[in-house]
Amino acid sequence: MRRQLLLWAAIASLLVAAAPVPARPAPVRFAWFSYEGHDATSARPRPGEYANPILPGFYPDPSVIRVGADYYLVNSTFSYFPGLPVFHSRDLVHWTQIANAIDRPGQIDLTARKLSEGLFAPSLHHANGRFYIVNTCVECGGTFVLTARDPAGPWSDPVWVRDVGGIDPSLFTDADGSTWLVNNDAPVEAPRYDGHRAIWIRRFDLATLKTRGPARMIVDGGIDLAARPVWVEGPHLFRHDGRYYLIAAEGGTSERHSETVYRADRPDGPFTPFPHAILTQRDLPAGRADPITSAGHAQFVDTPVGDWWAVFLATRPYTGDLYNTGRETFLRRVTWRDGWPIVTDPGEVIPYAARRPALPATPSGSFPLAGNFTLRDAFARPTLARYWLMVRTPKTRWWHAGAGGLALDARAEPIGGLGQPSFVARRQQHLDATASTEVRADLDRVGAKAGLVAYQNEAHYYFVGLVNDGGRRLVRVERRSGKGDPVDGVVLASRALPVAAAPVRLRIVARGGLYAFDYAVGGGGWTRLLNGADGTILSTAKGGGFVGTTIGMYAYAP
Repeated sequence: MRRQLLLWAAIASLLVAAAPVPARPAPVRFAWFSYEGHDATSARPRPGEYANPILPGFYPDPSVIRVGADYYLVNSTFSYFPGLPVFHSRDLVHWTQIANAIDRPGQIDLTARKLSEGLFAPSLHHANGRFYIVNTCVECGGTFVLTARDPAGPWSDPVWVRDVGGIDPSLFTDADGSTWLVNNDAPVEAPRYDGHRAIWIRRFDLATLKTRGPARMIVDGGIDLAARPVWVEGPHLFRHDGRYYLIAAEGGTSERHSETVYRADRPDGPFTPFPHAILTQRDLPAGRADPITSAGHAQFVDTPVGDWWAVFLATRPYTGDLYNTGRETFLRRVTWRDGWPIVTDPGEVIPYAARRPALPATPSGSFPLAGNFTLRDAFARPTLARYWLMVRTPKTRWWHAGAGGLALDARAEPIGGLGQPSFVARRQQHLDATASTEVRADLDRVGAKAGLVAYQNEAHYYFVGLVNDGGRRLVRVERRSGKGDPVDGVVLASRALPVAAAPVRLRIVARGGLYAFDYAVGGGGWTRLLNGADGTILSTAKGGGFVGTTIGMYAYAP
């Protein structure tokens, strides 16, 4: 019996060894990608004015510093890679992306993170010739610090600060050389209600990147604990005219969002609050035209001549609290009154255009970041432009740019999963936007897909593209509008393709809360596959979390 079992095992191993190995699917090739955005509110400002937002699309939680005549800004990216885009400007209006501080897979592991986990609000700092970003990786390590001699990089690997909890850390170096770290965390006592948080302070050593001494709670709940304020966060500490000022967001990062301020004679308090928000749009009529909402999470910066400005996040809904462009970066002048900084008075509207800072104009960068524009990328260089994003940290090199466009390996990582799909995307920066591409794909495997995806998160997306459906070559629109839908989405429209070898052009057209999906074969004209699709499923409100919609190229093979 033993000999028979050994014989059968040997035969089985020979059969397995002789079995053909399934051929790896040929890469899917995208010849180019085009993005066009045209919003009525983004019309060219008049001479002497600038337009808001200064960074439209998913650029939330801005942090800004000045070093001499240069300004630097960074935004959060959550579970996108590369992460933490770094920008440079000399006029606070026109920005050029000079780096992604997280640009190496070994720096941060975002494996299996939900899209709105990962890298929360970062904060920039400069002292003694060195640049710092202090940040929190939610569900992936906690508080850490990156350093660089040049803000264009390279940025260091993270140095973890394990004894600092919560989120939104920020650094301040005083005139005597002492450095302080402020952050959001739980209050001393058990929270009295949902959203009851606190701001803490402790000393920090820039040489060792470690805390020094005990932490102290300096804000409990917000400016008035009796009113049960929620989600005090995003603190920044600075000094002005001999006093110390602490600014912090309050109210949650939606329509009740605001910015508040406190002042003290010492960096660690005690702090006295200003009695009401110094920046908000929550006190304005809900039905106003072209609203800017959810303003808060600010940081202040001065100019060489003593003017003060605030960068902050806000949103542009197309109706109610629905917006697909995410939380964006805005600019507004700060006015000092009786020793307090004011960004908006009660009931004051944040304008889409205002008088620009008294600073020399900065030339635009190599690709447009604001206003109405058209951008076409033929992927001629082997490295991707800095605005391209992937979901979570890549473990292998599955994308290849160069002559012939962008090639994506079709892998068994679905866009609706928590893996790392073959998906390269850019932000949707306008309410009215059009994204298109040309794709060639063999799709030899049943179930294989290649095309464009409009993506809010793993549970909320649209796909338009080529599909191998039981051996039939189709062009199809699929949607996932919640966790109740299949990971592969629900089919909304489908059509057989007449020519297998011809390239296919694909197009997504966004008009506020309505999306349309088109295709064209070879050199033929566009055919509408689906019109009037519900784009509100791509909104931050319906998707949940903190990100905006991205649109890009996707390849999949089971």
